[in-house]
Amino acid sequence: MRIAVIGSGALGGYFGALLARDGHDVTFTARGQHLDAIRANGLRITGQTEIRLAVDVTDDATRIGPVDLVLLAVKATQLEGVLANLEALVGEQTAVVTLQNGLEAPSLVADVVGRDHVLPGVVRVYTRIAEPGVIDHMGGPGSITIGEWENADTSRVAAIRAAFAAAGIPSPAPADIWQDLWCKVMFVVPTGMLGALADAPLGVQRTGLRENLASIMVEVRQVGLAQGVDLADAVEQTLAFADQMPAEATTSLHRDLDAGIPGELDPLVGGVRRLGRRAGVPTPLFDLGHALLERRLG
Repeated sequence: MRIAVIGSGALGGYFGALLARDGHDVTFTARGQHLDAIRANGLRITGQTEIRLAVDVTDDATRIGPVDLVLLAVKATQLEGVLANLEALVGEQTAVVTLQNGLEAPSLVADVVGRDHVLPGVVRVYTRIAEPGVIDHMGGPGSITIGEWENADTSRVAAIRAAFAAAGIPSPAPADIWQDLWCKVMFVVPTGMLGALADAPLGVQRTGLRENLASIMVEVRQVGLAQGVDLADAVEQTLAFADQMPAEATTSLHRDLDAGIPGELDPLVGGVRRLGRRAGVPTPLFDLGHALLERRLG
């Protein structure tokens, strides 16, 4: 399979390396010191997975040409900057898997390449860039869940899942990819926002701030229900998932905001607010949290 990995950071570097190791024709995009290090020394994965590969890497996605599969692995804040180059990668049969946190990426990509090419994806893995050219795999399921826009059971999704599985990437088949996406958002966004507001890791949020956390999750559920997504038991399930996670865990949104960096505040917290407004669903806790965090950032 010919694959373009757009963004070879913590997610793209890790998953792309697994696919390249399994024999797929993978081309990565990168920038700056990360690009230079990969060109000079290859791409390294350390930690729970150990890989070192010489890989094809470029800073110009338009040079890659049409591929079978695009793994769109840039952060949500970087998405706008790569959309213009996507059409050069997309042929008649190309699938574009969106791996961004938040809710808006699939629609933004579909506006450029067409809905038929887009496979919404949900990633569950803990990775980070340890240094330029080196990705540290710290844990987590290491999975990519994908599905067709209308949740149809198609041969292309089956083939991509099989390729993922053969490369060591679990790819469960969800009954509803949108439900899975919203359930991830229900965990990542409330814990990121509340964690930053209260300077509290997950262990504090799920105990002393549990009612506050649940109330924020309820707002996500209400917005999702207005989109037609079945989230009836999602708050309880998400809290139960949070109870299983390390007490010291924090999200990248929390860490960025603590460092004075906006990070994905707008695509994550702002994204829930925008969808709520369009659906006529009030989100007062998200509105308050967004205002306080923007004020802190100045």
